[in-house]
Amino acid sequence: MIVPPILFQDQRYIVLNKPAGLPVHPGPRGGPSVEDCFPALSRRKDGPWLAHRLDADTAGCLVIALRKAPLIAAQAAFAGGKADKVYWAVVRGGPSGERGTIDAALARRDAKAGWRMAVDPAGQVAVTDWQVLGRGDGIAWLELHPHTGRTHQIRIHCAALGCPILGDPVYGDGGGPLHLLSRSISLPVAPLISAIAHPPPHMRAALTRCGWTIDPPAQTDRKNS
Repeated sequence: MIVPPILFQDQRYIVLNKPAGLPVHPGPRGGPSVEDCFPALSRRKDGPWLAHRLDADTAGCLVIALRKAPLIAAQAAFAGGKADKVYWAVVRGGPSGERGTIDAALARRDAKAGWRMAVDPAGQVAVTDWQVLGRGDGIAWLELHPHTGRTHQIRIHCAALGCPILGDPVYGDGGGPLHLLSRSISLPVAPLISAIAHPPPHMRAALTRCGWTIDPPAQTDRKNS
């Protein structure tokens, strides 16, 4: 398997720019996953490991720990809410304001047609800050900062805001690939790791309609410490 583009690399971590549609680990139906490229990232016996998860349909920054001690440090940062995560989404319509916070607890709902997350006051706390970066014809470009890491949090919070993410087959109207990018991530481990992912090809036309201009060429941050 071809390794996804590397956004950051040192002796502890690698941050990949995960393509949309690629699961992070093998599913029951088989097929390629991020874990298939682990042998190419490290030949050590104590790694690599996924430090966190992204939905298969979400593109962007994915942190891989190359050894057990860095894995534990990264997991502690995520669990303690210390990871700085930024997402970009292109949504249908758009919120009435320019910025705000969604505080809506989430719970899983199981059904014969499949599971999904739902807003439920009795569920797990889920909080997301949002800001409009641009608007186009019937769409908007949002930057989102999740304070918690619940399953499908960004997707369902956008839907709860009244503007589901383009292409979302569960919380929106589907009709194409999901327009959701894990834009950047920063972990307060010593030394700090951070990375920025550029929008995938399927998001660029919609982002351009909202005023986005092309990012400068990506430069992999490779460190030896």
